[in-house]
Amino acid sequence: MEEAEVLVVGGGPAGSTAARGLAERGHDVLVLEEHARIGLPVQCAGLVSQRVLDLAASTSFVRTSVRGATVFGPSLGCVAFKAAEPRAFVIDRSGLDIYLADRAARSGARFRTATRFDGIVSRGPERTVVRATGADGTSLEIGAKLVVGADGVSSAVARAFRLRRPVEILPAFEAEFPKSPGDAEQVEVYLGRTFAPGLFGWWIPDGAGGARVGVAADADGTSARVYFDHLVDYLAKRFGERLANPTAYLVSGIPIGTVPKTHGPGVLLVGDAAAQVKPLSGGGIFAGMRCAEILSDVAHDALARNDLSEAALAEYDRRWHAELGEEFRRALYLRRLFARLSDPDLDGIIAALQGAELTETIVAFGDIDFPTHVARRLLRQSPSLVRLLPKALGAWWSSEPSFPTPDLDEGPRK
Repeated sequence: MEEAEVLVVGGGPAGSTAARGLAERGHDVLVLEEHARIGLPVQCAGLVSQRVLDLAASTSFVRTSVRGATVFGPSLGCVAFKAAEPRAFVIDRSGLDIYLADRAARSGARFRTATRFDGIVSRGPERTVVRATGADGTSLEIGAKLVVGADGVSSAVARAFRLRRPVEILPAFEAEFPKSPGDAEQVEVYLGRTFAPGLFGWWIPDGAGGARVGVAADADGTSARVYFDHLVDYLAKRFGERLANPTAYLVSGIPIGTVPKTHGPGVLLVGDAAAQVKPLSGGGIFAGMRCAEILSDVAHDALARNDLSEAALAEYDRRWHAELGEEFRRALYLRRLFARLSDPDLDGIIAALQGAELTETIVAFGDIDFPTHVARRLLRQSPSLVRLLPKALGAWWSSEPSFPTPDLDEGPRK
């Protein structure tokens, strides 16, 4: 039986960041990655903020920068804004994963690829034994003081340790096209029930003359591929030529909601496994990496005291919620409200945002990691926006952060 002080399940950005943080403090860390190669298959569209580059301490995986966005309503009215400086970066997502895994390995973490976490064999106060399946199909057992679930939206670790899952999992479908017309410095977003009910569609320049086109939608039984095909059809009409010869496809699920606990005796969840994902955009790289840093701090202290109890590891929940919880709470409420708006309501919001003053506010204060900050400013600045939305939102959004969230049901489980 193999032994490790810390077993990290999942070799994505959150898992590798947690592994590095613990390995460089001298802990024996083993990372299990179910896929044969780190970074494949690609798991997201790869649009990140400067914060991700800072957390990674590298720009080696950046393909291009973008300075703004054009947001299309259901009737194809739009609001566009562009800043003088880069506001986001399109990355080689596979390259980011490889870079972070290499960084963790250089700090001392061990990696075992093509190895699947299967479940718990035994669990005690000081050690958990898990079962895994190796590349050749051989069953193996691994003992560890701490298990970290960084294994994504369908986390097997969360299931094995009986930690509840997110409320919704939105299906997403994306393709990379080697050639595409469009503004190479602008992202495009498509709203409405025709394009992507429940979230949005996107067109993202790739820095090499092509684009990443995709949708994420609460489709109620309709495949995300159907909405993707509709968006590609529209782009063909708009550009006057059809996007062709896709070089890669991405099929994934986006967790939207909250997990009541991301800790338990001898276990912590991080990244998509912990639903540490921005509810308004579905992006999770920054939040997952930042929470992984917090996790490594808390886990290091707990390991140093030889106390991996639930009470000791609860500090992880307290710390990441203190830093990101308020933003997630507000964004989740806003996302649930927007999911209930009709297409005419969404068109009205686009029209209201077309004023020069509001566009200037978006440019000045827009932040893809903390979008509710600019949303609060816009609601305070524009009475017409508030009139389009329920009164409770206006009262809540203009309040201090401690103001309680108005009642809104969580929606269907997916």
